[in-house]
Amino acid sequence: MSTANQTDDGETRRDFLHLTAGALGAVGVGVFAWPFIDSLNPAADTLAMSTIEVDLSPVEEGESITVVWRGKPVFIRHRTPKEIESAQKIAVADLRDSEADQDRVQKAQWLIMVGICTHLGCVPLGQRKTEPKGDFGGWFCPCHGSHYDISGRIRKGPAPKNLAVPQYNFIDDTTVRIG
Repeated sequence: MSTANQTDDGETRRDFLHLTAGALGAVGVGVFAWPFIDSLNPAADTLAMSTIEVDLSPVEEGESITVVWRGKPVFIRHRTPKEIESAQKIAVADLRDSEADQDRVQKAQWLIMVGICTHLGCVPLGQRKTEPKGDFGGWFCPCHGSHYDISGRIRKGPAPKNLAVPQYNFIDDTTVRIG
């Protein structure tokens, strides 16, 4: 081997070319792969649905509204003092999915929960005044007979869990951010 192409520490021009070609190849793979990796990020419309703000000022006491968050119905109920009292006096130990009313709400008059039955994913009735409220004055899933109370807790039927409470916070007295 000729010593003209070798440096003092034994490296050759060929070693340099191998390292350079490897580095350029790695950069090329990265440039080629980036669009595929980036396509795994959530789409802009999905990110836009990750949080919603709801104005609660038009909802009168005793009324309910349904909003859509992440493609799911979210029930928002402005509870009356009588409904709040009824929800709070239930013995938590008697419930299948033990959860106190105070743990399900941030403000007692506002109940916010995902309106999907925990049995098989149906949407319970009870949001409109003309719909059946079930045996406990809350919501009723007619598909399999699950009954929820005014706090969204399972009281009767095959559903194993209470209606889920999404993450939310109040921005001010009349606006809530869900998500």
